[in-house]
Amino acid sequence: MKNILVTGGAGYIGSHICVALLNADYKVLVLDNLSNSKVAVLERVKEITGRSLQFVKVDLLDTQKTAAVFEENSIDAVIHLAGLKAVGESNKLPLHYYRNNVVGTLNLCERMAKHNIKNIVFSSSATVYGEQQVLPIKESAATSPTNPYGRTKLIIENMLRDIYNADPDWNISILRYFNPVGAHKSGKIGENPRGIPNNLMPYIAQVAAGRIERLCIYGNDYPTADGTGVRDYIHVLDLVAGHIKALQKLVERPGIMNHNLGTGAGYSVLEIIAAFEAITGKKIPCEIVGRREGDVAIVYADCSLAKRELAWSVDNGMREMCEDVWRWQMQNPTGY
Repeated sequence: MKNILVTGGAGYIGSHICVALLNADYKVLVLDNLSNSKVAVLERVKEITGRSLQFVKVDLLDTQKTAAVFEENSIDAVIHLAGLKAVGESNKLPLHYYRNNVVGTLNLCERMAKHNIKNIVFSSSATVYGEQQVLPIKESAATSPTNPYGRTKLIIENMLRDIYNADPDWNISILRYFNPVGAHKSGKIGENPRGIPNNLMPYIAQVAAGRIERLCIYGNDYPTADGTGVRDYIHVLDLVAGHIKALQKLVERPGIMNHNLGTGAGYSVLEIIAAFEAITGKKIPCEIVGRREGDVAIVYADCSLAKRELAWSVDNGMREMCEDVWRWQMQNPTGY
């Protein structure tokens, strides 16, 4: 299983996965519509690895062009990352999210089935859990997403389970991400959001760099120690390592799997700001604003299942996360 299709491979997580795949001697085909990414990132991937990859600009909603990708290429497995992912935006544009995420994945799976390609690693999200009373969150926890983005992920998870139940020849790994942060150690690739970042760490970094005047903190009245939301932040390189382990596990133990990928520790917004200020020596101006619809108070993972079944663990802590984000920001002040 050496020929890997990475949907959304030009994005933040996808580009780091491409580096890891190429370094592990996989052949990589990237499919991306470039709606929230740039093809320049793939040139950086080639610089880092000294290896080549294939790229096709295709939207999964385009059934004809998607079909052509499968007809014209040898594919053994798919790592499916392509999708819209902003919680706040999903509340404003639910139809856009359902069409893009759910219909796009349906089109992908139909092509895979037609060509007898039945190995897939799916990029899901901790948002499928919603508000939980018992922490840390295990994979067995009830799912109750609080926003359209999370609901699209859960619909796709259920669709994949139905596909497997109907045809157990499929090998499926569902990975529920917590909060990916950080960047490649080279500083050549990292998170490159358009406009005001939706995610906390690049938002902080752009404020520290002077690109944005101040950081908006969405709510300080949550039932947490300092009133700000608590999340489980995982370094993107550790997240990527989980994908490689999951891909390998599809060969070793066929079937369907579901794993959390996080660190098992929760940090509040104010704690992240303090950590970033301590490491960079930059003061982060802040403004408290109202909560975002669909946000929950506390989310952090129980990752013991991934450690046990995938032989996976994290190597990077909050210091490395902040250092690597800042290195990326300083080397790429305006992104790609």
